[in-house]
Amino acid sequence: MTAPNKQVLLASRPQGAVTEDNFRLVEVPVAKPDAGEVLVRNEWLSLDPYMRGRMSDAKSYAPSAQIGEVMVGQTVGEVIESQDRRFKPGDKVLTQLGWQLYGVTKASELTPIDAKRAPASYYLGLLGMPGITAWFGLSEIGQPKAGETVVVSAASGAVGSVVGQLAKAKGCRAVGIAGGKAKCDYVVQELGFDACVDYKAGNLLADLHQACPKGVDVDFENVGGEILDTLLRLMNRFSRIVVCGLIADYDGTEPYGHKMLRSVLVNRVRMQGMIVFDWKDRYGEAVEGLAGMLAQGKLRYRESVVHGIDNAPRGFMALLKGEIFGKQLVKLG
Repeated sequence: MTAPNKQVLLASRPQGAVTEDNFRLVEVPVAKPDAGEVLVRNEWLSLDPYMRGRMSDAKSYAPSAQIGEVMVGQTVGEVIESQDRRFKPGDKVLTQLGWQLYGVTKASELTPIDAKRAPASYYLGLLGMPGITAWFGLSEIGQPKAGETVVVSAASGAVGSVVGQLAKAKGCRAVGIAGGKAKCDYVVQELGFDACVDYKAGNLLADLHQACPKGVDVDFENVGGEILDTLLRLMNRFSRIVVCGLIADYDGTEPYGHKMLRSVLVNRVRMQGMIVFDWKDRYGEAVEGLAGMLAQGKLRYRESVVHGIDNAPRGFMALLKGEIFGKQLVKLG
């Protein structure tokens, strides 16, 4: 193959907000697969909030990205050359090849996808990690019951948008939190939430009181910080908080000092963190359920797309700043 492989490397660890200087674009020859390996041409790259944590060297649930290495991330692509009988050229696969146009990986680390069932990019979003996170986080930890109120922060994002729709399907009142009128309109008018609170309007507590007249039974928390602290004031007795993300603290600022933890004690709130890997043996269960709802027209889904590997850093920064709707992707091919 004569075309070069473009890669985005981690050039430095961010000090505060992520900048383009934290990345470096390089061109290298396309590698050849050895026995048991497969060469994949990546077509779509997923951009996700967790990547900000991987850029840090702080201890976490997964190893940090290393300086000078390809930035971590899931991709969907096409097999170009295979040295393993399980895959053949033309097969569509889900990979962990990161921010690059081509990659070689062990066949055992590939997941085949059915691009006839849904667009290939959906396996990075609705039928991928975000959708699976929503499915298990809500059902296994949130455990909503019909008639309860479920609040979802970052409700217009890849995970939150699915959580609210799943809550509605379970007979719950779904209330979103998002930034700006356009996002809130999308959450209510297109996704079908019962209400959405604009946290940028400056009336967060009062607006949440109005949107949740019976209090909050489940908080699916993607943001943390002031939003979580405010929601703690509204939690009902024996309510549940699913701590899925804390994007408010991701950019290296001083962690928010929560003031309302007394609510956890007084209301016997169960608060649990979730990492989707904990359900890795059951991913198929979630994908089947989500695909079934999608086929029945019960799930709406939106993608925000930037084009070209060169623009991946800008797309990632837009994601962290809350400037996108739905799932953030990079179209590589």
